[in-house]
Amino acid sequence: MSKKQKFIVLFALFIVPLLFYIFLSLGINNFAKLPALTKGVMNVSVIDKKYQFDKRISIVTFLGKDVDAVKGEFFNLNQKIYKPFYGFKDFQMLVIAVKGTEEEVAKLQKKLGAFTNMVKWKFVFATEEEINILYQSFKLNETLDTNLHSSKAFIIDKEINLRGRDDDKDAIDGKLYGYNMKSVGELNDKMKDDVKVVLAEYRLALKKNNANREI
Repeated sequence: MSKKQKFIVLFALFIVPLLFYIFLSLGINNFAKLPALTKGVMNVSVIDKKYQFDKRISIVTFLGKDVDAVKGEFFNLNQKIYKPFYGFKDFQMLVIAVKGTEEEVAKLQKKLGAFTNMVKWKFVFATEEEINILYQSFKLNETLDTNLHSSKAFIIDKEINLRGRDDDKDAIDGKLYGYNMKSVGELNDKMKDDVKVVLAEYRLALKKNNANREI
């Protein structure tokens, strides 16, 4: 074996794992830095007992009455957020829809289903009053539009807290409560990173708990 070959073998055996460990160590520091901007939002189970926020990582959206007008936002969300993460066990996409729009929602589900496995997409039908109460529990700095729709997607963690950024350079007060589904760039550059952070946080906690049980 030549010196060059020996170097390649040693690099693969020792240096690469070391670099990977350093990468993980740096990541662990970042994983703890996505704050809970609103603690204890209303659980969706209050509206429909078949669904819940607790013990799940939920991407929550408010579809509104004019489903066809906003379908592009959900195609963006499906492509940039759902597809990369739907394989995680406790991950779900939870859409709050207005009662009376069942037929339009079924059409949207069919169109989304042509591109992806819909197993983690959940649609909750609620009254206007229920939708407003749920949205108000998020304690956001903006309201739903007249159609009970928001172009933002929200991250709700397993403790039913709204996660987001408190140091976002594009937000006036630094707080980014939700991610603009109209912007592929924001979904790809901000939301995808933040979902990774939350998922990694729980995976690390699970590994730590398992390690403690083995001691």
